[in-house]
Amino acid sequence: MHLASPWTPRLAAEGRPCERLVAAIAEDIADGALARGDRLPPHRDLAYRLGIGLGTVTKAYAALERRGLVQSVRGRGMFVAGLAPRTDGVIDLGVNMPPQVLDNRLLAATLVRLAKRLDAGTFGAFTPAAGRPEHRAQAAGWLAGQRLEVDADCLLLCNGAQHALSVAFATACPPGGVLLTEAATFPGALMLARDSGLRPVGLALDGEGIMPEALEAALRSPAVIGAAPVLYVTPTLNNPTAATMGAARRHDIVRLCRRYEVTIVEDDVYSLFAGPDLPPLAALAPERTLYVSGLSKSVSPGLRMGMLAVPRPLVERALSRLQATSTMASALSSAIMAEWLTDGTAHSVAASIRLDTARRHEMLASLLPVPRPDGPKGFHVWLPMPTDTAERLASEAAAMGVILMPPRLPLVDPAAPESGLRLSLGTPPIDKLKQALAVLAALPIGPTVRAA
Repeated sequence: MHLASPWTPRLAAEGRPCERLVAAIAEDIADGALARGDRLPPHRDLAYRLGIGLGTVTKAYAALERRGLVQSVRGRGMFVAGLAPRTDGVIDLGVNMPPQVLDNRLLAATLVRLAKRLDAGTFGAFTPAAGRPEHRAQAAGWLAGQRLEVDADCLLLCNGAQHALSVAFATACPPGGVLLTEAATFPGALMLARDSGLRPVGLALDGEGIMPEALEAALRSPAVIGAAPVLYVTPTLNNPTAATMGAARRHDIVRLCRRYEVTIVEDDVYSLFAGPDLPPLAALAPERTLYVSGLSKSVSPGLRMGMLAVPRPLVERALSRLQATSTMASALSSAIMAEWLTDGTAHSVAASIRLDTARRHEMLASLLPVPRPDGPKGFHVWLPMPTDTAERLASEAAAMGVILMPPRLPLVDPAAPESGLRLSLGTPPIDKLKQALAVLAALPIGPTVRAA
Protein backbone atom coordinates (compact mmCIF):
# COMPACT_ATOMS: atom_id res chain seq x y z
CA MET A 1 0.00 0.00 0.00
CA HIS A 2 1.41 3.38 -1.02
CA LEU A 3 1.69 6.28 1.39
CA ALA A 4 -0.91 9.03 0.90
CA SER A 5 0.44 12.39 -0.19
CA PRO A 6 0.37 15.11 2.50
CA TRP A 7 0.24 17.82 -0.15
CA THR A 8 -2.89 19.86 -0.86
CA PRO A 9 -2.75 20.34 -4.64
CA ARG A 10 -2.72 23.88 -6.00
CA LEU A 11 -1.47 25.92 -8.92
CA ALA A 12 0.59 29.10 -8.70
CA ALA A 13 -1.07 32.32 -9.83
CA GLU A 14 0.62 32.99 -13.15
CA GLY A 15 1.84 31.18 -16.24
CA ARG A 16 0.78 28.17 -18.22
CA PRO A 17 -0.57 25.14 -16.32
CA CYS A 18 2.74 23.26 -16.36
CA GLU A 19 4.67 26.30 -15.12
CA ARG A 20 2.04 27.01 -12.45
CA LEU A 21 2.24 23.45 -11.11
CA VAL A 22 6.06 23.48 -11.06
CA ALA A 23 6.05 26.84 -9.25
CA ALA A 24 3.48 25.69 -6.67
CA ILE A 25 5.38 22.53 -5.74
CA ALA A 26 8.76 24.32 -5.68
CA GLU A 27 7.35 27.06 -3.45
CA ASP A 28 5.87 24.55 -1.01
CA ILE A 29 9.15 22.66 -0.81
CA ALA A 30 11.02 25.90 -0.12
CA ASP A 31 8.45 26.96 2.52
CA GLY A 32 8.56 23.59 4.29
CA ALA A 33 4.98 22.64 3.46
CA LEU A 34 6.51 19.69 1.61
CA ALA A 35 9.48 17.97 3.28
CA ARG A 36 12.09 15.54 2.06
CA GLY A 37 10.55 12.09 1.63
CA ASP A 38 6.99 13.38 1.23
CA ARG A 39 5.07 11.61 -1.50
CA LEU A 40 3.47 13.67 -4.28
CA PRO A 41 0.03 12.73 -5.62
CA PRO A 42 -0.11 10.17 -8.45
CA HIS A 43 -0.19 11.69 -11.92
CA ARG A 44 -3.81 10.86 -12.74
CA ASP A 45 -5.09 11.84 -9.33
CA LEU A 46 -3.36 15.23 -9.49
CA ALA A 47 -4.55 15.90 -13.02
CA TYR A 48 -8.14 15.14 -12.01
CA ARG A 49 -8.03 17.26 -8.83
CA LEU A 50 -6.53 20.29 -10.56
CA GLY A 51 -8.49 19.94 -13.82
CA ILE A 52 -5.39 19.79 -16.00
CA GLY A 53 -4.09 17.29 -18.53
CA LEU A 54 -2.18 14.15 -17.56
CA GLY A 55 0.65 15.22 -19.89
CA THR A 56 0.89 18.53 -18.04
CA VAL A 57 1.50 16.71 -14.75
CA THR A 58 4.09 14.45 -16.37
CA LYS A 59 5.97 17.44 -17.81
CA ALA A 60 5.84 19.30 -14.48
CA TYR A 61 7.16 16.33 -12.50
CA ALA A 62 9.94 15.85 -15.06
CA ALA A 63 10.93 19.53 -14.75
CA LEU A 64 11.03 19.27 -10.95
CA GLU A 65 13.12 16.09 -11.16
CA ARG A 66 15.65 17.79 -13.44
CA ARG A 67 15.98 20.54 -10.82
CA GLY A 68 16.69 17.92 -8.16
CA LEU A 69 13.60 18.79 -6.12
CA VAL A 70 11.77 15.48 -6.56
CA GLN A 71 12.79 11.91 -7.27
CA SER A 72 10.90 9.09 -8.92
CA VAL A 73 10.93 5.71 -7.17
CA ARG A 74 9.95 2.94 -9.56
CA GLY A 75 6.70 1.29 -8.59
CA ARG A 76 6.09 3.69 -5.69
CA GLY A 77 5.66 7.17 -7.13
CA MET A 78 7.25 10.60 -6.93
CA PHE A 79 8.85 11.89 -3.71
CA VAL A 80 10.33 15.16 -2.53
CA ALA A 81 14.13 14.95 -2.67
CA GLY A 82 15.19 18.46 -1.78
CA LEU A 83 16.04 20.57 1.23
CA ALA A 84 15.69 19.35 4.82
CA PRO A 85 14.28 16.03 6.02
CA ARG A 86 11.13 15.82 8.11
CA THR A 87 11.64 15.74 11.85
CA ASP A 88 8.27 14.21 12.72
CA GLY A 89 8.10 10.46 12.50
CA VAL A 90 11.46 10.16 10.75
CA ILE A 91 14.16 7.79 12.04
CA ASP A 92 17.66 8.96 11.15
CA LEU A 93 20.21 6.25 10.38
CA GLY A 94 22.29 8.68 8.34
CA VAL A 95 24.32 10.34 11.11
CA ASN A 96 27.02 8.16 12.63
CA MET A 97 26.94 8.69 16.39
CA PRO A 98 27.40 6.40 19.39
CA PRO A 99 24.39 5.22 21.37
CA GLN A 100 23.30 7.74 23.98
CA VAL A 101 24.35 6.21 27.30
CA LEU A 102 25.12 9.32 29.34
CA ASP A 103 22.79 9.79 32.29
CA ASN A 104 21.24 13.23 32.88
CA ARG A 105 22.10 13.10 36.57
CA LEU A 106 25.73 12.22 35.82
CA LEU A 107 26.07 15.18 33.46
CA ALA A 108 24.39 17.52 35.95
CA ALA A 109 26.59 16.30 38.78
CA THR A 110 29.70 16.86 36.67
CA LEU A 111 28.69 20.43 35.88
CA VAL A 112 27.95 21.11 39.55
CA ARG A 113 31.40 19.88 40.56
CA LEU A 114 33.06 21.94 37.84
CA ALA A 115 31.16 25.04 38.91
CA LYS A 116 32.83 24.81 42.31
CA ARG A 117 36.32 24.57 40.81
CA LEU A 118 36.23 26.55 37.57
CA ASP A 119 36.41 30.22 38.51
CA ALA A 120 35.61 33.05 36.11
CA GLY A 121 39.23 34.13 35.90
CA THR A 122 40.42 30.71 34.77
CA PHE A 123 37.51 30.30 32.38
CA GLY A 124 38.13 33.71 30.85
CA ALA A 125 41.88 33.32 30.38
CA PHE A 126 43.72 32.20 27.29
CA THR A 127 45.35 28.79 27.49
CA PRO A 128 48.13 27.33 25.33
CA ALA A 129 46.84 26.57 21.85
CA ALA A 130 47.62 22.85 22.19
CA GLY A 131 45.91 22.64 25.60
CA ARG A 132 47.08 22.83 29.19
CA PRO A 133 50.01 20.51 29.95
CA GLU A 134 48.00 18.57 32.52
CA HIS A 135 45.13 18.06 30.07
CA ARG A 136 47.54 16.87 27.36
CA ALA A 137 49.04 14.41 29.83
CA GLN A 138 45.60 13.07 30.72
CA ALA A 139 44.71 12.72 27.02
CA ALA A 140 47.98 10.85 26.44
CA GLY A 141 46.96 8.48 29.24
CA TRP A 142 43.63 7.88 27.51
CA LEU A 143 45.40 7.06 24.24
CA ALA A 144 47.68 4.64 26.06
CA GLY A 145 44.54 2.73 26.96
CA GLN A 146 43.63 2.80 23.24
CA ARG A 147 46.91 1.01 22.33
CA LEU A 148 49.05 4.08 21.54
CA GLU A 149 51.88 5.38 23.70
CA VAL A 150 52.60 9.02 22.91
CA ASP A 151 54.55 11.78 24.64
CA ALA A 152 52.22 14.49 25.93
CA ASP A 153 54.31 17.23 24.30
CA CYS A 154 53.66 15.60 20.90
CA LEU A 155 49.90 15.63 21.48
CA LEU A 156 47.72 18.59 20.50
CA LEU A 157 44.17 19.07 21.81
CA CYS A 158 41.69 20.26 19.21
CA ASN A 159 38.02 21.19 19.00
CA GLY A 160 36.85 17.75 17.98
CA ALA A 161 38.38 15.04 15.77
CA GLN A 162 37.26 16.84 12.60
CA HIS A 163 39.34 19.85 13.65
CA ALA A 164 42.25 17.52 14.44
CA LEU A 165 41.91 16.04 10.96
CA SER A 166 41.98 19.48 9.34
CA VAL A 167 45.18 20.34 11.24
CA ALA A 168 46.71 17.00 10.22
CA PHE A 169 45.95 17.60 6.53
CA ALA A 170 47.31 21.15 6.69
CA THR A 171 50.47 19.85 8.37
CA ALA A 172 51.14 16.82 6.17
CA CYS A 173 49.76 17.67 2.74
CA PRO A 174 51.44 20.19 0.42
CA PRO A 175 49.05 22.55 -1.42
CA GLY A 176 47.64 20.81 -4.46
CA GLY A 177 49.03 17.49 -3.25
CA VAL A 178 47.75 13.96 -3.67
CA LEU A 179 45.74 12.38 -0.86
CA LEU A 180 45.55 8.60 -1.19
CA THR A 181 42.61 7.08 0.66
CA GLU A 182 40.00 4.35 0.60
CA ALA A 183 37.75 4.42 -2.48
CA ALA A 184 34.87 4.84 -0.01
CA THR A 185 35.95 6.99 2.88
CA PHE A 186 34.80 9.43 5.56
CA PRO A 187 32.79 12.19 3.82
CA GLY A 188 34.13 14.81 6.23
CA ALA A 189 37.67 13.99 5.14
CA LEU A 190 36.74 14.29 1.48
CA MET A 191 35.15 17.67 2.16
CA LEU A 192 38.30 18.87 3.94
CA ALA A 193 40.56 17.57 1.19
CA ARG A 194 38.63 19.22 -1.61
CA ASP A 195 38.24 22.51 0.26
CA SER A 196 42.03 22.48 0.81
CA GLY A 197 42.76 21.98 -2.88
CA LEU A 198 44.02 18.44 -2.42
CA ARG A 199 43.50 15.73 -5.02
CA PRO A 200 41.93 12.61 -3.47
CA VAL A 201 42.81 9.32 -5.14
CA GLY A 202 40.67 6.33 -4.20
CA LEU A 203 42.26 2.94 -3.53
CA ALA A 204 40.54 -0.42 -3.96
CA LEU A 205 39.19 -2.10 -0.82
CA ASP A 206 38.50 -5.58 0.36
CA GLY A 207 37.16 -6.85 3.69
CA GLU A 208 40.25 -5.49 5.47
CA GLY A 209 40.26 -2.06 3.91
CA ILE A 210 42.94 -0.75 1.54
CA MET A 211 44.58 -3.50 -0.48
CA PRO A 212 48.40 -3.29 -0.38
CA GLU A 213 48.67 -3.98 -4.11
CA ALA A 214 46.33 -1.06 -4.83
CA LEU A 215 48.43 1.23 -2.66
CA GLU A 216 51.67 0.18 -4.34
CA ALA A 217 50.19 0.53 -7.82
CA ALA A 218 49.10 4.06 -7.00
CA LEU A 219 52.50 4.96 -5.56
CA ARG A 220 54.20 3.73 -8.75
CA SER A 221 51.82 5.54 -11.11
CA PRO A 222 53.12 8.58 -13.07
CA ALA A 223 50.35 10.76 -11.60
CA VAL A 224 51.62 10.17 -8.05
CA ILE A 225 55.41 9.82 -8.45
CA GLY A 226 57.04 13.03 -7.28
CA ALA A 227 53.80 14.41 -5.80
CA ALA A 228 54.72 13.73 -2.13
CA PRO A 229 51.48 11.80 -1.57
CA VAL A 230 49.91 11.41 1.87
CA LEU A 231 47.88 8.35 2.88
CA TYR A 232 44.69 9.04 4.83
CA VAL A 233 43.33 5.80 6.25
CA THR A 234 40.93 4.48 8.90
CA PRO A 235 42.34 1.04 9.81
CA THR A 236 39.66 0.27 12.40
CA LEU A 237 36.05 0.36 11.20
CA ASN A 238 36.47 2.37 8.04
CA ASN A 239 33.63 4.81 7.61
CA PRO A 240 31.50 3.83 5.72
CA THR A 241 32.48 0.22 4.95
CA ALA A 242 33.25 -0.90 8.54
CA ALA A 243 36.30 -2.77 7.20
CA THR A 244 39.05 -3.36 9.76
CA MET A 245 42.65 -4.16 8.92
CA GLY A 246 44.13 -7.25 10.54
CA ALA A 247 47.57 -7.04 12.12
CA ALA A 248 49.34 -8.42 9.03
CA ARG A 249 47.60 -5.92 6.74
CA ARG A 250 48.65 -3.06 9.02
CA HIS A 251 52.29 -4.15 8.81
CA ASP A 252 52.02 -4.45 5.01
CA ILE A 253 50.66 -0.91 4.68
CA VAL A 254 53.38 0.48 6.96
CA ARG A 255 56.14 -1.32 5.00
CA LEU A 256 54.93 0.25 1.77
CA CYS A 257 54.71 3.72 3.30
CA ARG A 258 58.27 3.40 4.58
CA ARG A 259 59.55 2.10 1.24
CA TYR A 260 57.97 4.97 -0.69
CA GLU A 261 58.47 7.59 2.07
CA VAL A 262 54.75 8.28 2.45
CA THR A 263 53.34 10.26 5.38
CA ILE A 264 50.27 8.67 7.02
CA VAL A 265 47.26 10.42 8.52
CA GLU A 266 45.53 7.78 10.64
CA ASP A 267 41.91 8.29 11.67
CA ASP A 268 41.32 6.15 14.77
CA VAL A 269 38.10 7.60 16.18
CA TYR A 270 36.60 4.09 16.51
CA SER A 271 39.54 2.77 18.52
CA LEU A 272 37.34 1.68 21.45
CA PHE A 273 36.20 -1.29 19.34
CA ALA A 274 39.69 -2.52 18.43
CA GLY A 275 41.32 -5.33 20.37
CA PRO A 276 44.85 -5.27 21.81
CA ASP A 277 46.11 -7.33 18.87
CA LEU A 278 45.39 -4.49 16.43
CA PRO A 279 48.03 -1.79 16.97
CA PRO A 280 47.45 1.66 15.48
CA LEU A 281 49.62 2.47 12.48
CA ALA A 282 51.07 5.24 14.63
CA ALA A 283 52.45 2.58 16.97
CA LEU A 284 54.06 0.75 14.04
CA ALA A 285 55.39 3.83 12.23
CA PRO A 286 55.50 6.70 14.75
CA GLU A 287 58.08 8.59 12.69
CA ARG A 288 55.66 9.18 9.78
CA THR A 289 52.14 8.98 11.21
CA LEU A 290 49.85 11.80 12.30
CA TYR A 291 47.26 10.16 14.52
CA VAL A 292 43.72 11.53 14.91
CA SER A 293 41.39 10.55 17.73
CA GLY A 294 38.76 12.13 19.95
CA LEU A 295 36.01 11.57 22.48
CA SER A 296 32.89 12.19 20.38
CA LYS A 297 32.64 8.56 19.20
CA SER A 298 33.79 6.91 22.43
CA VAL A 299 32.06 9.09 25.05
CA SER A 300 29.62 11.65 23.64
CA PRO A 301 29.27 13.79 20.49
CA GLY A 302 28.78 16.83 22.73
CA LEU A 303 32.30 16.47 24.15
CA ARG A 304 34.20 18.18 21.36
CA MET A 305 37.71 17.12 22.29
CA GLY A 306 39.95 16.01 19.46
CA MET A 307 43.47 14.66 19.84
CA LEU A 308 46.26 14.89 17.29
CA ALA A 309 49.52 13.04 17.93
CA VAL A 310 52.32 14.03 15.57
CA PRO A 311 55.97 13.00 15.08
CA ARG A 312 58.22 15.27 17.09
CA PRO A 313 59.78 16.97 14.00
CA LEU A 314 56.29 18.07 12.92
CA VAL A 315 55.10 19.47 16.26
CA GLU A 316 55.92 23.10 15.53
CA ARG A 317 54.37 22.98 12.07
CA ALA A 318 51.21 21.33 13.44
CA LEU A 319 51.03 23.87 16.27
CA SER A 320 51.22 26.69 13.74
CA ARG A 321 48.32 25.17 11.76
CA LEU A 322 46.38 24.68 14.99
CA GLN A 323 46.84 28.31 16.01
CA ALA A 324 45.72 29.45 12.57
CA THR A 325 42.39 27.64 12.90
CA SER A 326 41.63 27.85 16.63
CA THR A 327 43.05 30.03 19.37
CA MET A 328 42.59 27.27 21.94
CA ALA A 329 40.48 24.25 22.80
CA SER A 330 37.23 24.88 24.67
CA ALA A 331 37.90 25.55 28.36
CA LEU A 332 34.66 23.85 29.40
CA SER A 333 35.17 20.78 27.20
CA SER A 334 38.75 20.48 28.47
CA ALA A 335 37.53 20.63 32.07
CA ILE A 336 34.86 17.98 31.46
CA MET A 337 37.41 15.75 29.72
CA ALA A 338 39.82 16.10 32.64
CA GLU A 339 37.05 15.32 35.15
CA TRP A 340 35.84 12.22 33.32
CA LEU A 341 39.31 10.86 32.55
CA THR A 342 40.30 11.30 36.19
CA ASP A 343 37.23 9.80 37.88
CA GLY A 344 36.78 6.92 35.40
CA THR A 345 33.54 8.19 33.86
CA ALA A 346 34.98 8.17 30.32
CA HIS A 347 36.07 4.53 30.62
CA SER A 348 32.69 3.54 32.08
CA VAL A 349 30.78 5.33 29.33
CA ALA A 350 32.97 3.76 26.63
CA ALA A 351 32.31 0.31 28.10
CA SER A 352 28.56 1.02 28.08
CA ILE A 353 28.75 2.11 24.45
CA ARG A 354 30.42 -1.18 23.53
CA LEU A 355 27.71 -3.18 25.35
CA ASP A 356 24.86 -1.20 23.83
CA THR A 357 26.42 -1.49 20.38
CA ALA A 358 26.64 -5.29 20.73
CA ARG A 359 22.95 -5.33 21.63
CA ARG A 360 22.13 -3.36 18.49
CA HIS A 361 24.09 -5.80 16.35
CA GLU A 362 22.07 -8.67 17.82
CA MET A 363 18.90 -6.85 16.85
CA LEU A 364 20.26 -6.22 13.36
CA ALA A 365 21.06 -9.92 12.92
CA SER A 366 17.53 -10.91 13.93
CA LEU A 367 15.69 -8.38 11.76
CA LEU A 368 17.93 -7.86 8.72
CA PRO A 369 19.98 -11.00 8.06
CA VAL A 370 22.57 -9.70 5.60
CA PRO A 371 26.25 -10.66 5.30
CA ARG A 372 28.60 -8.87 7.68
CA PRO A 373 32.38 -9.13 7.75
CA ASP A 374 34.31 -10.60 10.65
CA GLY A 375 36.23 -8.41 13.07
CA PRO A 376 35.25 -5.52 15.34
CA LYS A 377 31.66 -4.35 15.18
CA GLY A 378 31.00 -0.67 15.75
CA PHE A 379 27.86 1.38 15.46
CA HIS A 380 27.76 1.43 11.67
CA VAL A 381 27.47 -1.38 9.13
CA TRP A 382 27.82 -1.41 5.36
CA LEU A 383 25.64 -3.17 2.83
CA PRO A 384 27.63 -3.13 -0.45
CA MET A 385 25.70 -3.01 -3.71
CA PRO A 386 25.67 -1.17 -7.05
CA THR A 387 25.46 2.58 -6.62
CA ASP A 388 22.24 2.97 -8.60
CA THR A 389 20.59 0.25 -6.51
CA ALA A 390 21.77 1.89 -3.30
CA GLU A 391 20.38 5.26 -4.36
CA ARG A 392 17.03 3.74 -5.24
CA LEU A 393 16.78 1.90 -1.93
CA ALA A 394 17.84 4.99 0.02
CA SER A 395 15.05 6.95 -1.67
CA GLU A 396 12.52 4.24 -0.89
CA ALA A 397 13.65 4.13 2.73
CA ALA A 398 13.32 7.93 2.99
CA ALA A 399 9.80 7.72 1.60
CA MET A 400 9.02 5.28 4.41
CA GLY A 401 10.53 7.52 7.08
CA VAL A 402 14.07 6.09 7.42
CA ILE A 403 16.92 8.40 6.45
CA LEU A 404 20.23 6.94 5.24
CA MET A 405 23.47 8.58 4.17
CA PRO A 406 23.41 9.36 0.42
CA PRO A 407 25.30 6.45 -1.20
CA ARG A 408 27.56 8.65 -3.34
CA LEU A 409 28.64 10.89 -0.46
CA PRO A 410 31.60 8.75 0.74
CA LEU A 411 32.89 7.90 -2.75
CA VAL A 412 36.14 9.46 -3.91
CA ASP A 413 34.75 9.02 -7.43
CA PRO A 414 31.03 9.88 -7.27
CA ALA A 415 30.54 8.14 -10.64
CA ALA A 416 31.83 4.81 -9.30
CA PRO A 417 29.39 1.98 -10.12
CA GLU A 418 29.81 0.31 -6.71
CA SER A 419 28.74 1.80 -3.40
CA GLY A 420 26.33 0.67 -0.69
CA LEU A 421 24.11 1.64 2.20
CA ARG A 422 25.61 2.65 5.53
CA LEU A 423 23.32 1.93 8.48
CA SER A 424 24.22 4.02 11.52
CA LEU A 425 22.93 1.89 14.37
CA GLY A 426 23.82 4.16 17.27
CA THR A 427 21.81 7.27 16.48
CA PRO A 428 18.18 6.39 17.35
CA PRO A 429 16.85 4.98 20.62
CA ILE A 430 16.71 1.19 20.57
CA ASP A 431 12.95 1.04 19.98
CA LYS A 432 13.22 3.42 17.02
CA LEU A 433 16.12 1.39 15.63
CA LYS A 434 13.92 -1.68 15.72
CA GLN A 435 11.23 0.16 13.76
CA ALA A 436 13.78 1.39 11.21
CA LEU A 437 15.25 -2.07 10.68
CA ALA A 438 11.77 -3.48 10.19
CA VAL A 439 11.19 -0.88 7.48
CA LEU A 440 14.47 -1.76 5.77
CA ALA A 441 13.68 -5.48 6.03
CA ALA A 442 10.55 -4.81 3.96
CA LEU A 443 12.69 -3.42 1.12
CA PRO A 444 14.42 -5.75 -1.39
CA ILE A 445 17.81 -5.30 0.30
CA GLY A 446 18.83 -8.89 0.97
CA PRO A 447 19.12 -10.12 -2.66
CA THR A 448 21.18 -7.07 -3.68
CA VAL A 449 23.79 -7.27 -0.92
CA ARG A 450 27.20 -8.85 -1.42
CA ALA A 451 29.55 -9.64 1.44
CA ALA A 452 31.87 -6.71 2.18
